[in-house]
Amino acid sequence: MTKYHRSPDAIAALSPEEFWVTQENGTERPGTGKYLGNKEPGIYVDIVSGEPLFASAAKYESGCGWPSFVKPIEPENVVELTDTSHGMVRVEVRSKHGDSHLGHVFPDGPRDRGGLRYCINSASLRFIHRDDMEAEGYGAYIEQVEDI
Repeated sequence: MTKYHRSPDAIAALSPEEFWVTQENGTERPGTGKYLGNKEPGIYVDIVSGEPLFASAAKYESGCGWPSFVKPIEPENVVELTDTSHGMVRVEVRSKHGDSHLGHVFPDGPRDRGGLRYCINSASLRFIHRDDMEAEGYGAYIEQVEDI
């Protein structure tokens, strides 16, 4: 079993936007994230720790302006916290091992797929294409990746 951790080297390599989103609870502007329109098969991992977060099979177009997923690939890697910032009450999602701010989860996702919408910042993610998963140590998740 791979051990994931908050990597100081990975944090030092973040772009200013990636740092702001993951370390300072920022939010990228809607419609600007590099993974919003990604339809390639693979998985999305925490940019800081590498822990697996979401599979392409769980991604869908919600129209909200950020990549949206119906569920995490490894639920234990996603921590949900109450967020009362900006005069709202929302559920923040963070990576367990990297402690990166990922985005928020809302109860307005597709009902036939569980009803949740994980609205996630592209800046908090690294995408690993299905063809590269085995070589990068994520081969155990290949069966959960749908060929879109």
